[in-house]
Amino acid sequence: MASAKLVSSRLLVLVLLSICNAASLVEETNNSLKSSPGAPPGASSVVFNIHNYGARGDGKHDDTQALAKAWKAACSSWRPAVLLVPKGKSYLVKFIALSGPCKSSIVFMVKGKLVAPRSRSAWGENNRRHWIVIQRIAGLTVTGGGTINGKGKIWWKNSCKTNKGLPCKGAPTALTFHLCNNLKVENLKILNSQQIHLSVEDCSNVQLARLSITAPGTSPNTDGIHITHSRDVQVRDCLIKTGDDCISIESGTHNLHVTRVVCGPGHGISIGSLGDDNSRAEVSRIYIDTVRLYGTTNGARIKTWQGGSGYAKDIIFQNMIMDNVQNPIIIDQNYCDSAKPCKNQESAVEVSSVVFKNIRGTTISKDAIKLSCSKNLPCSGIALEDIDLKLQGGKGDTESTCQNAKWRKSGNVVPLPCKSSKTK
Repeated sequence: MASAKLVSSRLLVLVLLSICNAASLVEETNNSLKSSPGAPPGASSVVFNIHNYGARGDGKHDDTQALAKAWKAACSSWRPAVLLVPKGKSYLVKFIALSGPCKSSIVFMVKGKLVAPRSRSAWGENNRRHWIVIQRIAGLTVTGGGTINGKGKIWWKNSCKTNKGLPCKGAPTALTFHLCNNLKVENLKILNSQQIHLSVEDCSNVQLARLSITAPGTSPNTDGIHITHSRDVQVRDCLIKTGDDCISIESGTHNLHVTRVVCGPGHGISIGSLGDDNSRAEVSRIYIDTVRLYGTTNGARIKTWQGGSGYAKDIIFQNMIMDNVQNPIIIDQNYCDSAKPCKNQESAVEVSSVVFKNIRGTTISKDAIKLSCSKNLPCSGIALEDIDLKLQGGKGDTESTCQNAKWRKSGNVVPLPCKSSKTK
């Protein structure tokens, strides 16, 4: 009997020690995560490690279901949750939708790598436009310093823009945020997306910061950051090198602030295209400030289709440095990205109250300023202030062309604006 009591006492001690050690480990992890970027201040977070839900992290086995299970558990937590993708491993993930609403705030801590399948056959026809979708979440932070790699090479190879003989089909956006409020996405690397790298859709109160977005300059339709139908968005301290627009700003975007962004290669920073297929577009209060562009096909651009309606107004492009940029300043209300010529139409998206201020650097084309506006709805309130754009290599002078544009000049502007303007 005494021996049995001794064994029982020893077992009790071991159990207590195990509980204490486990509690200590949880407390240590929580404390470290509380000090991590994005952790709710003063809150003890519950950690949901995808390895505890079956993830292998070898880059070969499919970890999609493990990530889905870990997300479900985190989303169901009444306490602030941390969904952890550990450092030093690669997690193969197919198409996945991580949905809310969730019971508490979530920090999606990507420290390792999330990698897409190499084969296009991993996507069905119903989901080929998306890879990772996060939707209907309030109070989400995505951070961690890790990598999201779309493995897009096979998609670019089979694009109709790369091979004219192929039919045009959509390709996945690497990371999509849909119907999210109070969203932070920061300190991540997004590489080689199949098409758009990061898309913000129908969201509000969004902060995008310290993102590195990279794909070859020849990769088709690989926009860096795409924003549509969203308001109160901030983008700052980002490095974007892609094969399409560094930042594309689409219809329904209001109160967007972009600052301290380096862009190139790519197609520059574009508002639009707007009004395609005779649609209505509304864009306002766009502030682009402190941007450097290297070797891009465009700098500060607004592009709209004929036949559209609506407006693009209250827009500021300022404090921009152009280095070897093809079209530094351009408004194009006759945009046409079609294999067939676009027919002339009378209606247009109204472009008004646009400021281009303190823009300097070099261009590889003589036309440094192009304002190609609608005959029936001319651009109005276009301000050109303190601009100095010179031809790369200093061989000759830059020029400007204007059509149906109502503009004003302030300070020193090179090239002299719109000498052949039809409408002033």
